[in-house]
Amino acid sequence: MSLETRHLCNGLIRRSIELRALYRHAAAQVSEPGLRTVLDEEAQSLDAVIAELQTQMRNHDRTPATRSRMIEAARHRFDVWLVRGMPRSDDAWIRLLARHEQGLLRAFERVLTRVSAGDMTTTLHRQLPRLQSIHLDMHSLAKAVGQ
Repeated sequence: MSLETRHLCNGLIRRSIELRALYRHAAAQVSEPGLRTVLDEEAQSLDAVIAELQTQMRNHDRTPATRSRMIEAARHRFDVWLVRGMPRSDDAWIRLLARHEQGLLRAFERVLTRVSAGDMTTTLHRQLPRLQSIHLDMHSLAKAVGQ
């Protein structure tokens, strides 16, 4: 595994960890029980993505990322502060998560174009449908609240 591939994959792991934390926080904050369940399920899906990427890195004798970046902790706090101040905060959480989910999906797609064929591309391709499913769920919810 090249240094670039390791760096790119660890970046995906970090972004996934950050988004998972945001899903968990949102699930604790939303008032709608059904939405809380959906957000918890999306966080669990991201758990599986993270675990598989980390396992694949370990299989290549590389140390996988295990936490988010410091700057993301600040951004997370800012996002939470913004959402708290908004009316209909459940809707705001959905839109925020949909935007972050779209960013993660695009990052996965970009990395797939940059890494060379091998085990990591197989792993990334295997996780792509899971991320697309999460993205579609959040996009559908965002459309529903946007009406």
